[in-house]
Amino acid sequence: MSAVREVAMTAEPIDWKLPPSQGWTYEQVRVMDLPADWELVDGAVVVRGQTKWWHDQVRDQLFAELRVARVAPYVVNVERCVLLDEYNVAKPDVAVFDRTGLDLFELECTPPESVVLAVEVVSPGSKAADRFRKPGQYAEKGIPYYWRVERGLDDLPIVHEFHRDEEKGVYLPVAQHEGVLRTAVPYPVEIDLAAVVEL
Repeated sequence: MSAVREVAMTAEPIDWKLPPSQGWTYEQVRVMDLPADWELVDGAVVVRGQTKWWHDQVRDQLFAELRVARVAPYVVNVERCVLLDEYNVAKPDVAVFDRTGLDLFELECTPPESVVLAVEVVSPGSKAADRFRKPGQYAEKGIPYYWRVERGLDDLPIVHEFHRDEEKGVYLPVAQHEGVLRTAVPYPVEIDLAAVVEL
């Protein structure tokens, strides 16, 4: 009997906050009736916290700019789950992925090997995850580019651009963008960061 059916057939109500000793898998969690948006970290369900207007505005505008600039075969999405492995599911604020070979009408989670850029907009409740855990996981899965977006003292976004070092398997800093973000990867894009927050 599969682990999913075992969970479904349990007589006792399932407490998602108490994972089994081996941890929850994505297949188990995806059928649970959870009270909030979530990610899966080493088999534990982690609730995604409430975000502020600044975070959502920056996320949405970066998504829009990346979408306008995109070239085939790339697709851009917001908070789409990336199945890192059966015990780890991340939802980057914005992800650019190669749609080659994917059925977008049936796709539930994006495979990490298709993701070319993960973008995380840092908020007070996500600092450790966005600065350390998630880039470590993304680099381990071979995602070539990572942007960490921080809020500057003037409320404008600062984009820290990282490229994955193939030999070391970790992200190395490439640029810190303030005012205007210009980069050629994963495709050419130029973004007025002041316009992103409409100050």
